[in-house]
Amino acid sequence: MKKLPVYQIKKFNCHSEENDLYFNDFKSHLIDHDFIENSHSHNFYLLMLFTNGTGLHTVDFNTYAIQPNSLFVLKPGQIHSWQLSEDIDGYIAFYSQEVYNVYFGSKQIENYSFYRDSKNSPEMILNDFQTQEISTYFDLILEENHKNEFKKTEKLLNLLDIIHIELARIYESQQDHNLHSYNVKIQELEQLVNQYFKTEKLPSFYADKMNMSLKHLNRICKNVLDCTLTEFIYNKIILESKRLLSANTMTIGEVANELGFENYSYFTKVFKKYTNLTPKDFKGLV
Repeated sequence: MKKLPVYQIKKFNCHSEENDLYFNDFKSHLIDHDFIENSHSHNFYLLMLFTNGTGLHTVDFNTYAIQPNSLFVLKPGQIHSWQLSEDIDGYIAFYSQEVYNVYFGSKQIENYSFYRDSKNSPEMILNDFQTQEISTYFDLILEENHKNEFKKTEKLLNLLDIIHIELARIYESQQDHNLHSYNVKIQELEQLVNQYFKTEKLPSFYADKMNMSLKHLNRICKNVLDCTLTEFIYNKIILESKRLLSANTMTIGEVANELGFENYSYFTKVFKKYTNLTPKDFKGLV
């Protein structure tokens, strides 16, 4: 099995001063970058809006149907691949966390709710009006991107942020995430699990970090995420296991060690419990 590629923005944009940003219409993008249809990951954020055509988009081992009005948001490290019709078209944007966060200062891109981990789908289905509105901003981005005007990068970033604001409004109206009284606690839990999941797998560790009882934190997880705290922790572990196994740069033993499992057999047991496959069987499928 070949090593899974991890692409950087500079592979798509050869201009060194613009390595943290890339914008294009999807049809033009595919002309020079048809290799993206194969399984790969990125070290940057992606935003894709489809206005024509059909296909399939597999993201972190889940497959979504592509249709006009389909929009996808991906975070660094997510593994994805495409099956696209000949008439596919739309817009695509790449941007690094660094260029976004440095420019906006106190506003952090990862705080947009559709980039959070918990139960979030990378897919949004827009209506015709929403697609037209977002397309208008993309058209302005592409127009600006072909110029070399004063403060070009600043204008591109502000237009990109307007798209994010519009998407946040759509997302929140669909998901009602902001209406839930435990939203802040779930966000804090996600950050802690992302930081410590390789070394800390006991639910009590996260309850202590959040200064609340294990029973109360479990109740929050069940109410908001419909899973136990243990399941939430191991869902993260299993997803990272799949990503590492798919990348094909480590042996199964090395993956187990990377994720804090000193015992190879225990890692295999845990992986099979949550996937119904052994790590070896999974590697044979990807």
